[in-house]
Amino acid sequence: MKEPTYDLVVTVQREIAAPPETVYDSWLSAEVPGTVWNAADEYVLDAKVGGLFYWLLDENAHYGRFTALTRAKRIEHTWVSPSTLGEESKVSITFKKKGAGTVMTLVHSGLPNNERGKGHERGWNYFLGIFPGQFVAAPRKRTK
Repeated sequence: MKEPTYDLVVTVQREIAAPPETVYDSWLSAEVPGTVWNAADEYVLDAKVGGLFYWLLDENAHYGRFTALTRAKRIEHTWVSPSTLGEESKVSITFKKKGAGTVMTLVHSGLPNNERGKGHERGWNYFLGIFPGQFVAAPRKRTK
C-alpha cells in the first residue's frame, strides 16, 4: 500500500457582492447558508486566536484551532477530518476589496494527495458555490 503524501493544495476563489467586513463576519456565522457551520448537524465555534471549532456533518467530525483572525482580511485555522487521515492540515482565507465587493480566496494545504484529500476540493467548491448567493440582491419586480 502506498502511503499518502501531504502536499495537496486546494484553492477556491469567488467574487462576492458585499464588502470584506460583511463577507468575513458572515463566513463565521452559523446563520448564513454556505458556511460549514450552517450545514453542520452539530457545531462548536470559538472564533478567536487559539479558539477551537468542531462541526459534525453526516457523522463526519471536522475540527481545528484558529491560528489567525484579522477582521475583513484573513482567517487561518488548522483542519482535521476523516479525509485528512488524522493529520492536521491548514486553511487560509483572505478577503480583498474589489470595487464594492470582495474577492474571497480559500487555500487548503497539507492535504493527503489521494482521493480523500481531493474530496476537500469538491467540498469547498460546494460551500463556496452557495455562500456568494447570500449577497446577491433580489431582482426587482417590474411595475407596469
